[in-house]
Amino acid sequence: MPAIGRICYEDVEGAAELFTSQFCHLVEKLHDSFTERVLEFRKQRRAVLELALKKGRLPSPLPPSAATTTSWVVPHVPDELRKPGIEISGPAAITQMFINALNPVADGTRAEGDLDDDEDSGGHRLIDTVMSAHNRLRAAQGTLTYHDMNRNREYRLKPGTLPFFMHRERGLALDEPHFRVDGKAIPAAILGTALTLYYTGREQAARGQGIYFYLPKLEAVAEAAFWKDFFAACQKEIPGLERATIRGIILVESLPAVYQMEEMLHALGPYAAGLNAARWDLKASILEFIMADPKAVWPDRFGVDIKTTPFLANTFRRLVAVCLKHDAVPIGGMATALPSKDEDVNRAAAGAIRADKEWEARQGFLRGWVAHIYHMQTAATPFKVWRATGWQPGPELAGPDNFPVRIETPRGEITLEGSRRNVRTIIEYLEGWLNGRGAKGIDSLEGKPGTHPALMEDLATARISVAQTAQRVLHRSRTSDTGEEHGLPVIKRLVVSERDDIIRRLPEGPERDAQAERYARAARIALRWIKNYTEFDFRSLGSYTREDLDKIAASPDAF
Repeated sequence: MPAIGRICYEDVEGAAELFTSQFCHLVEKLHDSFTERVLEFRKQRRAVLELALKKGRLPSPLPPSAATTTSWVVPHVPDELRKPGIEISGPAAITQMFINALNPVADGTRAEGDLDDDEDSGGHRLIDTVMSAHNRLRAAQGTLTYHDMNRNREYRLKPGTLPFFMHRERGLALDEPHFRVDGKAIPAAILGTALTLYYTGREQAARGQGIYFYLPKLEAVAEAAFWKDFFAACQKEIPGLERATIRGIILVESLPAVYQMEEMLHALGPYAAGLNAARWDLKASILEFIMADPKAVWPDRFGVDIKTTPFLANTFRRLVAVCLKHDAVPIGGMATALPSKDEDVNRAAAGAIRADKEWEARQGFLRGWVAHIYHMQTAATPFKVWRATGWQPGPELAGPDNFPVRIETPRGEITLEGSRRNVRTIIEYLEGWLNGRGAKGIDSLEGKPGTHPALMEDLATARISVAQTAQRVLHRSRTSDTGEEHGLPVIKRLVVSERDDIIRRLPEGPERDAQAERYARAARIALRWIKNYTEFDFRSLGSYTREDLDKIAASPDAF
């Protein structure tokens, strides 16, 4: 492993260009200033979660404070962050996907923003972090290209103004095991954010552009204050960033964050811009916090819709109210449908996306996210049309107290078919992960009758599937469609049958054997992941190295 000063790292392609002595010196300073805080946050998170699991004490509101009782607004939010429309999301490390996201559709229209992601759709290896850094910099410079040798196809950025970038690094819970300071893995958020600011951030600042981040998986006010201090330190230490515009939008994707939205926005101080309704991770977080409660077993995942689940809808109305109260921007959720060769499927997907985004627009959200450029205009139009009517939110919508937080069990059926779809999603997602992808198009109804698009599933939806499966096993939930009681034998039967069905459907060709082996390994990892959740081990998949996963895949079945 190459070593510079106190740092050593895995010698992946492109790393030496980034990990210069100057950059490594910066990282040493940031490590010394911030790593202990990150480690303390992790202890505090575990304590809050254990209170819920062992004593049934869920997170709750904080006492009144200046953040909630005084009049204040966030600093000036750049005009481009106030644009209604859509942001397109995808992994920053996969170059051709990044280029496609930045390019226009056939009529020349581009997304308003691009969520270049290292978190829920990233691969969580050092090579992914390095590729993201290179791709972001070249995109900011307008020079990003990619040659697909298998297809003999060239990808290039098309002329015109690019969407604004929303950089999303990995969360505070994760380390980068292949980049070490004093022999210990550095928190991934410190490394990734330092890379982005040192390279892409300076390029953006030199061009007069704002530098924007989504801040994932925050769980406490102190964590938002951490980002305020981290950004300030980087502006002090990195030449060219002294007067740069840096703004953060907090992703509300943990249950504790739901109770602290206003306080976290306040704690971000001069870097605050808004809040995002991160639907999927929030559902996963709620499931983890209520995992021990036999009275809180959720119905099938696909039946729990934000629009029709009152307590979830109310949570996100509260998010909008916090933003309106403090002149911040509220950003909505993801439209995950992927295009199909079947136009009936595309029409059905478009109808669902349109209804979803119309609902968000009418709640006061400015923008949402979309997983594929094909559905970009469908997802963007409701926001643009609604804002063009001149609609202004009434004062009741700007009152967070009008939308108190309640955690309830959604109504709906618990079915074996719902568990089967969860299991198929987990196996499919893990196969993509083993193939270096953090996001993958998955049709959990493949082979079933009806009209159903594949969905771009990421780590958040995989977490939901694992958590829901484990919750049903823990409480031996009985299914309404077959009358069976959930247990590990039932889940193993589903894992084996779904694995075999997926492999049976693989197309013939030179890659089939390698794919089949990945699916076999994915099934064994799925068993371990589910078993871990039944033991209240909710480690993110991103915390397992590829070496860890290889060992799990080579071990006897977890159950």
